[in-house]
Amino acid sequence: MKLSEMACGIEGVVTGMSGLPTATRKKLMVMGVLPNTPISVVRVAPLGDPLQVRVRGVDIALRKQLAESICVEVK
Repeated sequence: MKLSEMACGIEGVVTGMSGLPTATRKKLMVMGVLPNTPISVVRVAPLGDPLQVRVRGVDIALRKQLAESICVEVK
């Protein structure tokens, strides 16, 4: 499942980010978005972009296009 497809309040685990450019993947990893890390969608903007996600206790805003490249497994 893609991160952009998760509903608000659902928790999952990051399984991959292989569709992203190396520089973008590194920036996400610095912010705590790592494989096997719990992640949840806090809320979605009214028009669907951006998404507010919580990783390791920190809230991050991600564009929908970016969230479509992050694979997650729902718990």
